[in-house]
Amino acid sequence: MILSALLRRDEIEPTLSIAGATLVVDVSGALYEPASGALIVADLHLEKGSSFARRGQFLPPYDTATTLGRLAGALETYRPRAVIALGDSFHDRWGASRLGAGDRETLAALQLGRDWIWIAGNHDPEAPKGCGGEAVDEMRLGPLTLRHEPQAGAAPGELAGHLHPVAKVAARGRGLRRRRCFATDGARVVLPAFGAYAGGLNVRDAAFGGLFGAAEMTAWVLGETAVYAIPAIGLRPD
Repeated sequence: MILSALLRRDEIEPTLSIAGATLVVDVSGALYEPASGALIVADLHLEKGSSFARRGQFLPPYDTATTLGRLAGALETYRPRAVIALGDSFHDRWGASRLGAGDRETLAALQLGRDWIWIAGNHDPEAPKGCGGEAVDEMRLGPLTLRHEPQAGAAPGELAGHLHPVAKVAARGRGLRRRRCFATDGARVVLPAFGAYAGGLNVRDAAFGGLFGAAEMTAWVLGETAVYAIPAIGLRPD
């Protein structure tokens, strides 16, 4: 059963106010910041399939094309002036060298006419060679701080990835597992992984405990065509 059927009319306007900045929450898993015209995504994990293949675990080699295709859809919707990728854009530090010619051309086309910023992640701490854009460790965007790994404790205005949040939602006595989500308490946001092959960590996991108060967190859950804000009381552990 799809999420919209479970939650009926619990959908609300998909915008957040973080540190005074308005952020549009997109069903693709991206955030759009209208004031700067920036589209923000986390954990693309490009070339994860080829990384696994190098170790003898074969996955269908289509994850990069699928992820870039989804990103192209978000760019078509918002036509941003900049794209900011919050780290782990490639699944390992050699991922950029394994990009196929077609995927490399697609990436170049997506970058055309806009700024493109790669924030360093734990999987890809170095700038991706031959992939355009600018590489930074972290950055400021107005009142917002953008980095890969969220910092423990209070960090108002922080946008981060790394944890791949997913939600298990209780609705009408039923559970729905493994839905990607944005996790927020109104002060900071942890974005869902955007990559096609990226896994997920339940927002009730202890890893989120140092970031959000248990009763303060809201999961903005990605449905098939809309985003749904689910308060902490409606979230379940695995």
